[in-house]
Amino acid sequence: MVIRDAHADDLPGILEIHNEAVRNTTAIWDEEPVDIDDRRAWLDGRERAGFPVLVAVDTSVGVDRVAGYATYGVWRAKSGYRHTVENSVYVHVDHHRKGIASQLMAALIERARAGGIHVMVASIESTNTTSIALHERFGFRTVGVMPEVGVKFGRWLDLTFMQLTL
Repeated sequence: MVIRDAHADDLPGILEIHNEAVRNTTAIWDEEPVDIDDRRAWLDGRERAGFPVLVAVDTSVGVDRVAGYATYGVWRAKSGYRHTVENSVYVHVDHHRKGIASQLMAALIERARAGGIHVMVASIESTNTTSIALHERFGFRTVGVMPEVGVKFGRWLDLTFMQLTL
């Protein structure tokens, strides 16, 4: 597995991972899948803002296949929050439990430290114990839980906030 910066050729793989999470999980609270133009605009926006988008690429099949991606971006739009970012890490369903999320998280945290970020925040649906455990392994701590602030699949969702001071 190779971790590197994403580029436009990676967008179909990123789109597949994103839309699978939209359709089948509470990791992303959107309820409708998006198209490639949406992901292109998202990647362009991240690049313009100077935020990394990293991909884990499986090169064993002879062609690069995106197995996961990670990024961080603006946590809150006010200038006083400019040293705090919110992270996202997603892994293709065929690659769960292979350590890819950990590799992506390590690279993302390294990039944040190098970029002078002070705090990284994670907003995680509270029953997503896998994501919570991943973040705990990297030193994140739970700093709050907001009950029933979202809804998906006909049920109310709680949001766990985790924080890592870099």
